Amino acid sequence: MRVAGVIMVLTGLTVASAAMAGDHDYRHSGKRRVNTDFDYARVVDVEPIVKEVRIETPRRECRESIQAVESRPDTGARTVLGGVIGGVIGSQFGSGRGRDAATVAGALIGSRVGADSANGRYARTEERVVERCRVSYETEYEERIEGYRVTYLYNGREYTTRLPYDPGERIKVRVAVAPAE
Repeated sequence: MRVAGVIMVLTGLTVASAAMAGDHDYRHSGKRRVNTDFDYARVVDVEPIVKEVRIETPRRECRESIQAVESRPDTGARTVLGGVIGGVIGSQFGSGRGRDAATVAGALIGSRVGADSANGRYARTEERVVERCRVSYETEYEERIEGYRVTYLYNGREYTTRLPYDPGERIKVRVAVAPAE
């Protein structure tokens, strides 16, 4: 009987300590038990909060102009071609060593004529239509609503808050009841 009595006492103490532990957390940790509920309050004023925003829009502007372009033939190809033609012509003159000298002289003179024709003496100037473009930015300012300053009445008192939307005629409010300390 004595063992059964000790077990009953220990069980009772365990249940009582568990119940007190729940209250202990709120009393000693600085937290209060709060019963939270929701209600609706009447909105008395809604004022939009407006911010001015700068908007830059890129605009591409193009115009056509005439540009003079100098075209030059390929220097290397003209020099080689002139040398070959000069060498062939030079080989038609003289005989023996004189013919060899005339061939070399013809090749040198032909090369020089070919190079001169490529380097500008015979260059051509052409006109081309060229499109030139640039980007400029057009700046505009626009007003945007950033949120709303809302004033409402609840239980005879006036409150103001900021919301990202217009709540309309009433606003949902959280009502919290806690014991006074």
